[in-house]
Amino acid sequence: MKAIDGGAVKEKQNGKTLMRIRITAEVDGVRSDYTITYGRYGKLNAAMGRATVRAGMEADAERFAAVIKALAGEEPKIRRMKDGRIKIVCYEGHLEGFARCAELADAIEKWLEETSR
Repeated sequence: MKAIDGGAVKEKQNGKTLMRIRITAEVDGVRSDYTITYGRYGKLNAAMGRATVRAGMEADAERFAAVIKALAGEEPKIRRMKDGRIKIVCYEGHLEGFARCAELADAIEKWLEETSR
């Protein structure tokens, strides 16, 4: 896995402040852009990131999971939906791993401060 570029941007959607993490990486010779969206959910205001991969794109989901594991140090949860889509779910531990990347650290730190209770 070779990370080529990355960045994080905040945006508002339905009154929530979300953060989109975009990563360009090359895995097994395939270069792709990956996006995971973090938000705060539940009574505990837990940070959770989600990404969806289209049906029939299992290899892309595996590459995305490899990128997340390489950058964050933990494997994400992978859920296969009835309609064939694949959901990739990350938690705050993954976010802390992403924060080790210089390109993402400032944006992640600011988002965590702004969205904490």
